[in-house]
Amino acid sequence: MGIPVLILGESGSGKSTALRNFDKEEVGIFNVAGKPLPFRKKMNKVDNAGYGTIMKILKKPGLKKYVIDDSQYLMAFESFDHAKETGYGKFTNMALNFRNLIDFVIRYTPEDVIVYFLHHTEVGENGKLKAKTLGKMLDNQLTVEGLFSIVLLCQVEGSEHYFITNSDGSNPAKSPMEMFELKIPNDLKAVDTAIREYWEIGEKESKDAN
Repeated sequence: MGIPVLILGESGSGKSTALRNFDKEEVGIFNVAGKPLPFRKKMNKVDNAGYGTIMKILKKPGLKKYVIDDSQYLMAFESFDHAKETGYGKFTNMALNFRNLIDFVIRYTPEDVIVYFLHHTEVGENGKLKAKTLGKMLDNQLTVEGLFSIVLLCQVEGSEHYFITNSDGSNPAKSPMEMFELKIPNDLKAVDTAIREYWEIGEKESKDAN
């Protein structure tokens, strides 16, 4: 049983930058939009990855850490592909496909595999911060944050970038008791180490790429 982790933040809040301390050999990045990473280090990534590519690789993972950057584009690009279709059913299908990817991580990847979903935020109708989707019709089908046990929120204050690990009532951040301090450095490798130590997840790193 693998572990999906949701990393939320506005564009420029440090989601992708949080990958900077991983070694190339230890993490696989599904670069959904095919955009350059915001640092010089070369990383092991698959550009323009869609559901099929992601699930094919995760079916037989050669690594213990994967990142989907940015996962909301999976829904957005699918929406573009079906833009001319009418009817409510296409929104149900889009919600189902995203939910099935998360379920696949949980059910069909090894217990020491962690998949990080880097995802944009938006403000919902209730004025609270939430994971970005494609609007009310999709929100009626899927509450993205509810599918994750760990949701970290990227924050920026001046030149400082950090994660919020639990909610103050205005955001969807959450994590198990005593796994993290409320505010932690913007470092996904340190987050990965903390998760594995908390749940006593052993790992044997593969040096192979995907």
